[in-house]
Amino acid sequence: MNPLRYIVLGGLVLGAAAPAQAQRTVVDGQLRQGTLSFDGSATTGDFTGTTTTMTGQMTGGADLGAVRGWVEAPVNTLKTGNGRRDRDLNKSMETDKFPTMRFDLASVTPGVSRGDSAAVTLGGSFTIHGIKRDVTMPATVVFQAGAIHLRSSFPLNLTDYQIGGLSKMLGILKMDPDIVVHVDLLFNQ
Repeated sequence: MNPLRYIVLGGLVLGAAAPAQAQRTVVDGQLRQGTLSFDGSATTGDFTGTTTTMTGQMTGGADLGAVRGWVEAPVNTLKTGNGRRDRDLNKSMETDKFPTMRFDLASVTPGVSRGDSAAVTLGGSFTIHGIKRDVTMPATVVFQAGAIHLRSSFPLNLTDYQIGGLSKMLGILKMDPDIVVHVDLLFNQ
C-alpha cells in the first residue's frame, strides 16, 4: 500500500481574530517552528505521518485580515515510523519531481475571539504533487509575546491532488484517500 503519499501542507500560515483582534496591527514574521502531520487509514491499520522540517513567513498589515504568507515542507521529511510505508509515500508523491508541499495564504476571515485567541478561516492554495487547489480551512490563532501561534485540522482527499498508488497487491492492501491534516505553527513577530 502506498499509504503516505498524502500530504498536505496543510494549512498554515497565520490568521486573524475577531472584531477586537481584527484591529490589531500585525508585523512581518518568520516561521520559528512548525509541525505538519496527517492521520491516515489503511487495511493494515491507522497511522500518522509527521514532519517538523518547515519554512515560512508572513507579511503583516494594519489588521489581521491583511496578513498574507506561505509555509512549505519537503515531502521526503514526512515520517510514519515505518520505513516501507515512508518509501511508498515518496514513490506515490513522486518526490523527485515534486519535492515540496506548499500553502499560500490569500485571505483571513476573523471569527469569534476570546482574550488573545481567535477562531479564523484561512483561504489560500495548496500545491501538492504539482497540483494547485484553492482551499479554506478553520484555524485558531493565539497572540503571544512576540509571536503568533496557529493551529488547524482539516480533511484532505489525496485523489484531489492526483496522488495514486493507494492500492497494492491486487487491491488486498489499500489506503483510504481521505486523510486528516494537522498544522501547528509558531511565527516570530
